[in-house]
Amino acid sequence: MNNIYKKLVTCLESVKKSIDFQPETALILGSGLGDYADGIRIVQTIDYAQIEGFPTSTVAGHKGRFVFGYVKEVPVVIMQGRVHYYEGYPMTDVVLPTRLMGMLGARKLILTNAAGTTNPDYKPGDFMLIKDHIVSGVPSPLIGENIDELGARFPDMSEVYSGRMRSIIRKTAEEMGVTLREGVYMQLTGPNYETPAEVRMCRLLGGDAVGMSTACEAMAARHMGMEICGISCITNLAAGMSQEPLDHKEVQETADRVGKQFKELITEVICRI
Repeated sequence: MNNIYKKLVTCLESVKKSIDFQPETALILGSGLGDYADGIRIVQTIDYAQIEGFPTSTVAGHKGRFVFGYVKEVPVVIMQGRVHYYEGYPMTDVVLPTRLMGMLGARKLILTNAAGTTNPDYKPGDFMLIKDHIVSGVPSPLIGENIDELGARFPDMSEVYSGRMRSIIRKTAEEMGVTLREGVYMQLTGPNYETPAEVRMCRLLGGDAVGMSTACEAMAARHMGMEICGISCITNLAAGMSQEPLDHKEVQETADRVGKQFKELITEVICRI
């Protein structure tokens, strides 16, 4: 058995010893949405540290646990605190939680994040529906021996972010009066913010928002045949687009400011997709 898959199976068995629950939808919470899971009808929580072989997040403010429960009547598993490549984990560990949620039964995945914008038409506090992504300097989670139990060696990536889901999200946002941009997300490694020259590169390549997560998780989920959507909370102008230096406090403050509206949108999206 492939060693990466063996580790996944160990994690799966560890979780199943604690809970018998089959989620329909998986949700990964980005900055500003961390407490969303606290407001659902919770069946059980499992700390990452309780799962044998599971990587744990080192980012301040990320709780580091799975929350199992219901958003209205939809059974969900929520990742409250994600693992990032910049924390020093191998990419297979970064996407292990995504794969695990798929193995637990979730066939739909909602990805959220906080991102800087490279698009001069966007402003902090906007939401961006991800229609496609670009990765730069971030290794594919599919490098190495293929895990045949999860998916094909050469998975199609022509529509990573489901057109069906995007259509529902656009309609939902319109009905709720939520301004929703739609653009391309670009993942770089982090943990440093991008230089002004790198931001210009992102813009030239067609990126509208830039961050340090999400695309790798989407690739791993797509490999497994999950249906995926993603929404970015635009928290800041990327380097060189304003005179202000970037810091994590600004990102957190903007994410917190629009958090209530973001949570309301996510709830409606979960119920409609």
